[in-house]
Amino acid sequence: MVNRSQASVPDAVVIGAGPNGLVAANALADAGWTVVLLERNDEPGGAVRSGEVAAPGFVSDLFSAFYPLAAASPVMRDLQLQDHGLHWVHAPAVVGHATPDGGAAVLERSPEDTAAGLEAQAAGDGEAWLAMYRHWCAVRDPLLQALFTPFPPVRAALRLARRQRTAGLVELARLAAVPVRRLGYERFTGPGGRLLLTGNAMHSDVPPDGAGSGFFGWLLAMLGQDVGFPVPRGGAGELSGAMARRAASVGVEIRTGTAVQEVLVEGGRAVGVRLTDGTTVRARRGVLADVPAPLLYEQMLPADVVPPKVRADLDRFEWDSGTLKVNWALDGPVPWAAPGLDRAGTVHLGVDEDGLLEVAKDLALRRAPARPFLLLGQMTTADPTRSPAGTESTWAYTHLPVASDWSQEAIAEQVGRMRHAVEEVAPGFGARIVGEYVQSPDQLQDWNPSLVGGSINAGTSAIHQQLFLRPTPGLGRAETPVEGLYLAGASAHPGGGVHGTCGWNAARAALTAHGRLGLVKRALVRTAWERLLHETGGRTGPVPLSARPTADHLATSRAGIDD
Repeated sequence: MVNRSQASVPDAVVIGAGPNGLVAANALADAGWTVVLLERNDEPGGAVRSGEVAAPGFVSDLFSAFYPLAAASPVMRDLQLQDHGLHWVHAPAVVGHATPDGGAAVLERSPEDTAAGLEAQAAGDGEAWLAMYRHWCAVRDPLLQALFTPFPPVRAALRLARRQRTAGLVELARLAAVPVRRLGYERFTGPGGRLLLTGNAMHSDVPPDGAGSGFFGWLLAMLGQDVGFPVPRGGAGELSGAMARRAASVGVEIRTGTAVQEVLVEGGRAVGVRLTDGTTVRARRGVLADVPAPLLYEQMLPADVVPPKVRADLDRFEWDSGTLKVNWALDGPVPWAAPGLDRAGTVHLGVDEDGLLEVAKDLALRRAPARPFLLLGQMTTADPTRSPAGTESTWAYTHLPVASDWSQEAIAEQVGRMRHAVEEVAPGFGARIVGEYVQSPDQLQDWNPSLVGGSINAGTSAIHQQLFLRPTPGLGRAETPVEGLYLAGASAHPGGGVHGTCGWNAARAALTAHGRLGLVKRALVRTAWERLLHETGGRTGPVPLSARPTADHLATSRAGIDD
């Protein structure tokens, strides 16, 4: 029984109403928990929001825009967001890549059509693309299960083993490590297939010759071929809006304009939060934080509850590259020189294959690329509601070194380079601009504090900060050294992207801690953390376990332990 004094205290407090926070709140509420979701901004969504910033009547996605991971994620699909107003739409083609010499490659909605375009450029490349897609179809379901479950993904690994046998697993392991530049030259004779793989790999911050970049390029290219790069009709904010409406429908209390200052810890356990206005919101069962790990451990927790080893590891935490984004309102379509690009929702441009290496080198040397690589979105091409008929709402972003002090003059110079890069492959582009709005790295962070220095993945995607190394060497799970506190943001495994998995993993960890095996589960996780911290020179004192949960605390079957 819950007494009257407990009745007003929610089971869980979720910090941050980004997509992961919204997923976590939905999952907990589905399991019967009472949930308060706290969001600093005046509307939910985090980096999934839209607005009219370039010109009236032109809807711009202010952060993320295309959502192949959301379309593929079983976590997102399970929310049934179409029942809450979400409607996915697609551009006629998925992705294009334009090169300064006038060449182009296009990833079509159909793998056969993509293959035909590549075959026209180089004999044999069409079949190479289809072979790659057949491999994707063979591993798709267990691989996505492995990506979208807590580490280690035991069940998914067993499914992969049954399907692929030893040789297939070895090949998949190599794919996970190979640089995308090497992968492209192994698979394709002509430039088209290589450009499609490498351009998609550049959505991460792993350089084209870096280990693991081949997997990112292959994954996004195959997702594009499988589920496309869909967008929400009406703007990215419609995705967040649907998630918030669903959360409200299952009883989540969403408080916007409410900034959290610190997590309250009593007796080694997270018991709530203190807001910036001094008020407190307590939680009976858990606090889930959809914020980057450094912000949680270094700013929101008392220093004495964070083990020294964790603090030391955070000194090595690496952010991903910063982002500079420009939103444009055009009085007509982008005047592409190469055919096919006018049908693509996303277009990669600015440099050729070798130029992508130069971009990566400039970023590593902490300087703005002289010839930037751009990811450009043609939003009206994908969704005609985004701007008046005959016009185009478009944007482009490019990467910059993170945490650099960018002056207004330096930002303006880089924006000029971005305009020039588009003009080079779409002559007459500049004459069609009727509105422009620049989002610098600093402004991106001002609008969403989780985008530190304009980094959009809450930490590098490089292999040294993935799996059990994310966000620091440890368990690779949502549990933290503070009992009852769960990391629900993209700093946790599996990382950035709008797939909701980080929030779902955190919710499931909280639910299983209070399920039938909760006492055992908490003890095992605590023992693992203590062993890890002890063996690596850290220190954490014994933390008392919570009282054994009563029957009304049991989690639903959706919260079962996967591994």
